[in-house]
Amino acid sequence: MPELVHRLEDSLAGAALSYEIILVDDGSPTPDWPIITELASHNERIRGLRLSRNFGQHHAITAGLTDAQGEWVVVMDCDLQDQPEEILRLLTKAQDGYKAVLARRGQRTDSFLTIWVARIFYRILGYLTGQPQDPEVGNFGIYHRQLIDTVLRLPESTRYFPTMVRWAGFRQTSISVPHGINGRPPSYTFSRRFQLGLDILLSNSDKPLRLTVFFGLFLALGAFALGLVMLVRAFLGQIVVLGYASLIVSISFFSGIIITVLGIVGLYVGKTFEGVRNRPLYVVAETTP
Repeated sequence: MPELVHRLEDSLAGAALSYEIILVDDGSPTPDWPIITELASHNERIRGLRLSRNFGQHHAITAGLTDAQGEWVVVMDCDLQDQPEEILRLLTKAQDGYKAVLARRGQRTDSFLTIWVARIFYRILGYLTGQPQDPEVGNFGIYHRQLIDTVLRLPESTRYFPTMVRWAGFRQTSISVPHGINGRPPSYTFSRRFQLGLDILLSNSDKPLRLTVFFGLFLALGAFALGLVMLVRAFLGQIVVLGYASLIVSISFFSGIIITVLGIVGLYVGKTFEGVRNRPLYVVAETTP
């Protein structure tokens, strides 16, 4: 974080801009909060927010957006993969009449496996949600206050900032930026990415329910055709001994389908229950003076 703040100040020093730096500690397991308070005590531009526990990256982003006061807001990670030197390029592009300019990582520094897993993940997610998902675009970008206020008015408890930005509309574009290197393993494991994708899917699309309807109709037609075949074979005397194996397999298969459909419906019901509880999206435990 000290290096991040140093590079931010160096990048913005010659631009004659009034700005603030908001650092959000999302229940970090490492002692980051003392560093944030130390930085804030020596720099009046820095403001720190410490959440009471780990609420998740996109809830932490919401906390920072709520606290931000500027006409333009830059969202970025603190691991320096999002490079502060690109902020003025984003702002310059935004002056062409855009409400959001997203940073597109032209040459990612992640491992080959990480890049391809992300591409496959976002391709599937884009199909299921009906919204294009670009694996090269993350949270890093510059956003106008009008768009940020629109995002903050969205009440859903499941937060995914890029999707909310796309939903908000307005005139948006992206530019290619270099991807920084931090030498640490990615914080998003496959299980976390899968859980995030499931949350996004359940919150933004009903396509899984539609797919189960079509799949059910397909199975019904297949079962009807198979029944006709078996009926004809019975009339022709081709079935001498009726077996139990096919019956057990059929029952098990269709029972699995029924349980799967009920599970999908249950997930949607669970998300609805989570939403109607109307709990706060995050809890701020402490702020810097």
